[in-house]
Parts: sequence; C-alpha cells; structure tokens
Amino acid sequence: MKKYTEMTKDELMQEKTALEAEYEKIKNLGLSLDMSRGKPGADQLDLSLPMLDVLKSDSDMKSESGLDVRNYACLDGIPEAKALIAGMVGAKPEQAIVYGNSSLNIMYDQVSRAFIFGLCGNTPWCKLDKVKFLCPVPGYDRHFAITEEMINIPMTEDGPDMDMVEKYVNNDASVKGIWCVPKYSNPQGVVYSDETVERFAKLKPAADDFRIFWDNAYTVHHLYDDKQAEIPNILELCEKEGNPDMVFEFCSTSKVTFPGAGVAGICTSEKNREDIKKRLTIQTIGHDKINQLRHARFFKDVDGIKAHMAKHAALIRPKFELVENILTDEIASRGIGTWVKPLGGYFFGFEALSGCAKEIVAKCKEAGVTMTGAGSPFPYKKDPDDSVIRIAPTYPSLDELKKAAEVFVVVTRLVSVNKLLEA
Repeated sequence: MKKYTEMTKDELMQEKTALEAEYEKIKNLGLSLDMSRGKPGADQLDLSLPMLDVLKSDSDMKSESGLDVRNYACLDGIPEAKALIAGMVGAKPEQAIVYGNSSLNIMYDQVSRAFIFGLCGNTPWCKLDKVKFLCPVPGYDRHFAITEEMINIPMTEDGPDMDMVEKYVNNDASVKGIWCVPKYSNPQGVVYSDETVERFAKLKPAADDFRIFWDNAYTVHHLYDDKQAEIPNILELCEKEGNPDMVFEFCSTSKVTFPGAGVAGICTSEKNREDIKKRLTIQTIGHDKINQLRHARFFKDVDGIKAHMAKHAALIRPKFELVENILTDEIASRGIGTWVKPLGGYFFGFEALSGCAKEIVAKCKEAGVTMTGAGSPFPYKKDPDDSVIRIAPTYPSLDELKKAAEVFVVVTRLVSVNKLLEA
C-alpha cells in the first residue's frame, strides 16, 4: 500500500474526497462509544463476583492474627492483605501498608503530607520556594494533576531518559519527586529495562526528601503467558545502594477485582512507614479490613492472583490484537502513525503525525467515539508535538471496539491527508 507521504497532491485530494464521504456516513450512524478511560469490561468484573460469597454471615471474621476484622484497629492492614499486596510487587509483607481501594488516593496523600508536614522530618514543601516533579512523557494524566511545577522527561524504549533524570535529581535540590509506571507504562506499554531500574536505585539526590513515586499499577497485568515482562526489585536495589528511603512503591487490585472496591497499598522502608503511620493514625482508625480479608481468602496468595489475571488476559487479549491488526493494516501501512506493541497493561500509546492529535480526538467525538483528551498524557495537557493519543481498548465489547477502531482509522487518515495537503 502506498504511503501518504509518497502520494502526489492529486492522489491526496482523491483520498480526501473519499474519506470525507465515508466520515459523513459514519456521523449519520449515531454511534455512542466510550474509549476514554482504561476501565475493565463487564466480563472482567464478572470474574470476581465469587469473591462476594467468600464471607458469609456465619464466616470466621478473624484475621490470622486473631483480630476481629469488623472492629477498629490494625492501622496498616491485616497480615494476609499485607502479604498479598507485597507479593504482587515482590516486596516483603512487613514493607507494606494496606489502604482502601485506590492507590491513586495513597499517592495524593503522600504528596499532600509532604506539602503540609514534610517527609521524615524535612521542611514541609509548602514552605519552600519551589517544588519540582519530573514527569516521564507520555505518562499518566492523573499523576500530573496531583503535582504543580513539572518537568518533562522523554520516554525511550527502556524507560525515562536517565541522563536527564540524573542531571536534575543529583544537582537540583528543588526536585522532590518523579512519577514512574515501570511496567507496561501508561499509555505506551513500555517496560523499564534492568539498567534503567538500576540507575534509579543509584541516584544521589541533592534533596534528602526526594522520592521516586513507583506506581507499579500493571505489575500482574500481562497479555501473554509466554511474554511476561519482569523488572528488578526497586526496593531491594535502593537498599543495596544505600538509598532505602528513596522509593514509595504503589499497587492495587483495582483492575484485578473491582476498581471501586479493591485494596491498595504502599511498600516502602521502615523509616517511611513510621513517618506515614504517624499521620495516618490521625487520619483514620483503619481501612476496610473486611474487604482485605475477603480478598485474602479469595486469592489465598499471589499465585491465586496470577491465575486470576490469566483469565483477564484471555478476555482482553483479543481486544488488543484487534486494535493492533487494524492499526497495522490501515495506519502503519500508510505511514501515518506509530506505537509500541503492548505486552501488558491497559493502553496503546498511538503517535499520529505532528499537529494531528487534537483534531483526531475532536473528529472522533463528533462521530460518536469518545477518547481520552489530546494532550492528557503530558503535564498541563500540553503535548508539544500534538501527536500522542491514548487508546483504551478494554471497556467496549469486541463488536463495539471494532466499530470504534474503524472510526478512528477513517478519522486519522482524513486528518493526516489534510495535514499533508497543508504542507
């Protein structure tokens, strides 16, 4: 198939006319399809319904420690839940604090505590002239919404540009943190290389209260049994390098069981945990331990989670492969878009021709397909090239996804042709 960049102006005009007619037909279909967020589909949520029957009115409601989970106490989570959360990221149970359903809530709290109280006895960030966060881009829009003065760090195929990370972290004491999704990153699906993780552990921060916000959200979210990415244990490496307090590692069961009723946790050093609990004991008397027990008894251990996630993969893999095939046939073949083939996680990070992302997303919406806003994978929603679009294929049914992908293809081709004609 001829690439658009190889077409003459007359050929592009013919393509434009045909695509405009096709786009008008699509708009008249009255579609209403949602690909805006990385939500599990209903069939995925159904996988966890048996968990609701694990605890009954006559069930033993005591944790293995003997604690009655219906009552107060156990601020940092019951032992079974700590083992489960820690097991997901390869941490030790004693390194974990288990919260409610949202790891994003924990991240928000960590930043808030740092601003109000400071971290481990350091000056509260609110009293400093500047507080900077490094943001690997493209990245997770909700991360960027938490912090204020942000610095873009380009992503490579191995993770963030570590030369830039080291330059900022090791020389600027106003740099207090970096957002990281180290496995199957949001939205590109990048897996940090061993070297990248090791370089993170060897950082020599200019600020004593610099922290890596290691959001290991997709640690068990593999798409293929024979292509499961693994990354080094950041907590172990940091301890080995003399930086035991430098990492906050987060994970949750939000896309494992129920996004609105899972369990989440943070794994970190003893010093950090004591600092967190000092404030947490005022914030709450304890999170939902009944739900923690329900999860622990349903899965039993991390192997139970892995078996459960294989069922998730069987449901969403056909969706990813559908999008991959359509994009390959209709977009890559015409030279108007690239992406990293994800082996896990929840997204495609599609890169259109420069200057096209906003118009593609707007025209998709006009045709009845809602996508994540253009610019969202960047701080302040400002994509310098206006090219990156996050594609979230999991929520629609397979039939709906096929329709949405076909709309995306027509729109991307039309916007690309118009862009080339302007050149």
